[in-house]
Amino acid sequence: MPSPTTDPNTVEDPTPTSRTKARRPRLSREVVLTTALALVDAEGLEALSMRRLGAELERDPMGLYRYAKNRADLLDGITEVVLEKLVIPTDGVDWQQQLRRTAHDFRDLALAHPHVVPLLVTRPLSTPLGLRPLGTLRPLGTLRPLENILDLLIGAGFAPADALHVYRAYYGYLYGHILNELQEFVVDEEENEALLRLGLHRLPARSFPRLRAMAPVLADYDGAGELEAGITILLGGLAAQLNPTAPRTLPGSMPDPAPQESS
Repeated sequence: MPSPTTDPNTVEDPTPTSRTKARRPRLSREVVLTTALALVDAEGLEALSMRRLGAELERDPMGLYRYAKNRADLLDGITEVVLEKLVIPTDGVDWQQQLRRTAHDFRDLALAHPHVVPLLVTRPLSTPLGLRPLGTLRPLGTLRPLENILDLLIGAGFAPADALHVYRAYYGYLYGHILNELQEFVVDEEENEALLRLGLHRLPARSFPRLRAMAPVLADYDGAGELEAGITILLGGLAAQLNPTAPRTLPGSMPDPAPQESS
């Protein structure tokens, strides 16, 4: 019996199973960490485990220990993956403008990865500064922002101790702003009244009169605008207190007398 004729325009797939089963990516630390980050972004930190990560990668969870020693190492790695996206130039002439731009870039990262924010803010508390991971994907890992900002500020004329003071004040404000902004979420988008949209109607009116009254202001929150206003005040104050181009007089001390002309 003759074989059925084949349409000449039809090309047979020599590996039909490839159409139904995508090839699994070759494992590396970067693949493991980026998959872990995607899992955390989708479901939160509580969902992250070696077993769940193995299921996402379609691999035996025991094989993942070649790329991450434990869950703590995964958390450090996720922080590293996020922070490596934060670019802090060190060769500019306007240190205030660069720190302003970095603040907005950091905010964008935080809003893109809100479940990672607790790691960015609190994870360093578990490890002394000198013992933090140097990073396996990029040099210096999570310490790179600190090194770059110090380099930027010292290059702009700040004394090293003053540069460190600026860094601490800067990140203290930045972390606080991000934590505040992430709390400014809407409970019910379909409600027209601000009190109902934010769920503040559940608060007893006698106990929280001011908070309930400020519902329209809270509902009109502009995260980028708030950040810009705050960072302007912060950087302006730091520049006035720690002027990198003019000699400083210590608090409580008298300025040096002007030199007298010789007769």
